[in-house]
Amino acid sequence: MMHHFDPQACFNINFWDGDVIRFGNLPRVTLRLKTKRCAKRIIEKGFLGFGESYMMGDLEVDNDLKELLRLGLAINFEEYHLPFWQKYRFFILPLLNRDTLRRTPQNISYHYDRGNEFYALYLDKTMAYSCAYFKKEDDSLEQAQLNKYEHICRKLLLKPNESLLDIGCGWGGMLIYATQKYGITGVGNTLSQNQYKYANRMIKELGLQDQIKILYQDYRQLSGKFDKVVSIGMFEHVGKKFIPIFIQKVLDLLKTGGLGLLHTIGKDTPSTADPWTFNYVFPGAYLPTLHEITHGIGKTGFSVLDVENLRLHYAKTLEKWAENYERNVARVRELFDDAFVRQWRLFLYSAAAGFKYGESRLFQILFSNGLNNALPITRAHVYHDSSP
Repeated sequence: MMHHFDPQACFNINFWDGDVIRFGNLPRVTLRLKTKRCAKRIIEKGFLGFGESYMMGDLEVDNDLKELLRLGLAINFEEYHLPFWQKYRFFILPLLNRDTLRRTPQNISYHYDRGNEFYALYLDKTMAYSCAYFKKEDDSLEQAQLNKYEHICRKLLLKPNESLLDIGCGWGGMLIYATQKYGITGVGNTLSQNQYKYANRMIKELGLQDQIKILYQDYRQLSGKFDKVVSIGMFEHVGKKFIPIFIQKVLDLLKTGGLGLLHTIGKDTPSTADPWTFNYVFPGAYLPTLHEITHGIGKTGFSVLDVENLRLHYAKTLEKWAENYERNVARVRELFDDAFVRQWRLFLYSAAAGFKYGESRLFQILFSNGLNNALPITRAHVYHDSSP
């Protein structure tokens, strides 16, 4: 059977017994399967098996892990309309016996809050853990995160003394920026003790404690009425069945005519979830489709004003994080272990590939609570050239 490839899709698969499968000439990357159990795990579990084998050291990638992940998403096998990790099984099945594979439960525990020191190793000074906004090709990561805050502030038309609620505020960067640049008052919430303590300490050090505060509280327990509401990188963790509850809560908290902005990872259409990521990195997460978000918002009475897809900005953000991570990988190994080092590397690289070549999207959705006819009728206020 002849396969039709991306012309740049040149790679080798090297097996534990010396066999080699070659695709194209002058391979750009080599996948080395060091054990038979590794091949079986990939056949059985697809990318989940690949991720587990990589964490365990049962497989190695020579030259460029990022390139392998790109190939996994970009290769075009015309004979099969299947994800790469399923197509890949056709190549290695003949080398294995057809014994029924015994499924074993995974007992790797994941602690979601890894501590501020770990995140500081690959984030920037803002401690923003979400998609940045690169106005210029050579923007630093920190500048791009400040650009993101400015981009959101402009979309929300923030004005002095307005009240801003940040649902899932992380380390507080958005509220701090909006207070310093726009003179707002605000409230944020988080369920991370590390973020809660860090953000309030920063707010006190900057002398902003009379204007903004961070609560250690579930979003469903928030109260009050706010002029503007923002949520950055939190909606992915709400869960599919709680989407209506989240939207209704925002409705309760946002003043009539007020603006809200949802910054979230999502998808254009429903697709199979990546089980490795949702088992080992983001347990319980759910990536909504754009339809699910806008349908839920519309049903509640919100008016959708603007939708922007920043997927390439998130790919670049993740690449910047990966560069920082590799620079500090020795310290990561000291804090955790080699399996964790490989786990987080695969997460950063595969997530970047997902935004650049796969089905991952980053949506910024601007909406108002009911119709607001006083809003500008162009986007000139968002995209004018002055720097943050």
